[in-house]
Amino acid sequence: MARSGLAAAARVARWADAALGPGGDSATVDGKATLSDATAERAARALGLTPAQVRADWDTARLAGLIEVHGDSARPGWRLRAWDRDDSAVLRGWVALCDAWSLAHPEPEEYEPAAVAEVVTAMPQVLSFLQLSAGPVPVPQLLDLLQQRVTELRTERCEIDYAPQPEAAGAEAPAADAPPPAPRPDASATPDGPPEPDSGPRLQRPRPAPAEPAAADAPLEPLLDWALEALASVGALTYGDGQATLTPLGSWAVWVKLEQICVAAQSPAGNIEQGAEDMLRGCAQLRPNAARAEYRAWLAARPVGSAVTELIGAARGEDALLRGLAFEALRVVGAPAEPEVRAVIDEPTLRPYALLWLAEHDGADPEDAHEVLTRQEATWLWVDTAAAVADHGEAPLLVRHLESAVQPTVPALLQEVRAVGHPRTVQVLVALAAAHPDPALAKAVRRAAFQVHTGG
Repeated sequence: MARSGLAAAARVARWADAALGPGGDSATVDGKATLSDATAERAARALGLTPAQVRADWDTARLAGLIEVHGDSARPGWRLRAWDRDDSAVLRGWVALCDAWSLAHPEPEEYEPAAVAEVVTAMPQVLSFLQLSAGPVPVPQLLDLLQQRVTELRTERCEIDYAPQPEAAGAEAPAADAPPPAPRPDASATPDGPPEPDSGPRLQRPRPAPAEPAAADAPLEPLLDWALEALASVGALTYGDGQATLTPLGSWAVWVKLEQICVAAQSPAGNIEQGAEDMLRGCAQLRPNAARAEYRAWLAARPVGSAVTELIGAARGEDALLRGLAFEALRVVGAPAEPEVRAVIDEPTLRPYALLWLAEHDGADPEDAHEVLTRQEATWLWVDTAAAVADHGEAPLLVRHLESAVQPTVPALLQEVRAVGHPRTVQVLVALAAAHPDPALAKAVRRAAFQVHTGG
């Protein structure tokens, strides 16, 4: 269903990739690789569509992440690249479109923006109710639920007016037909003399400010009708004959959102509010399964793009342990992280990690993924991992790390380690010499550390 719903958008996105991509003919009226009038007409001729259809499919492709516009250029999104081989990429694209239903089917201009915002905020609860109903639901019932939710939203955001009020604290407004109250002596007057000087303004009971009249008075029936039509236009539900029903795809999308909320709420180690570096440090002592659960919770609580950027930033730091953990978290992200991982291949400190990540992402067995590394890259990664062990692990673990080296002998390892140029080489060799129980081997490692330190 997701593929069929996005097929037209994918077709336009592929055309844009071929016609507007690097090296392609991107001449338009404004000289930009975006969908100008000339580009829309050109695409319409190539695809046998009308310019209006091309524009509609283009907008859908952008909302679904099949095409990305950056400034004055357009490029295919990762979901288009993975379209033919990854069903989850197609489903993610449709969920992104479903999330943007109010953009895919904009509201009429006569609707009050504040009221529209309230309805957009309230619709997830309406969709959840439709999923629980597992069948057609009459529109009056949905309208009643929407009105309740909008009322809750208005109550939650109600502001408090702290301006002095004319009524004294605790005073009640008189009834319309009640006589005016009799004058009272000033409360500050004494029985035998004039009133005492006023000591200053008195505290008044704070009273809620009234809701915005335009939003409060806006009728919800036409807004609900617009919302249901918009959700039907993206394939989340069917709407007609006075009732609405979630499609299987819409029900699945609601379930995914609820699952994300539950995952985010069940952060095992409580690092969900932390930045990437602090979250990774908090996961350093966890077992692999528990760490992956923490990564999933952390990722579910923030947009994928910003989360990947944070993780890459943490990997660029000086702590080798965080570098390895950051790429473990990126494995949990999966395909959405591919563009940014590919972008760091030329960075020496990240290259081995990125190559391994990409090999596993392309289907290589994790045990065989190291074959994509050159001997020098594998040695650099060995030193970087040893630095993480030396900083955060125990001495026996550093000794056992010798067994993971690609070199068949310790002298060969030391020779290549000296040549690889890792900034932590000296510290790693000194720590290994101190930890190794074999005096002769420890002496050779110390000699190698000295030679690197002195430039020999």
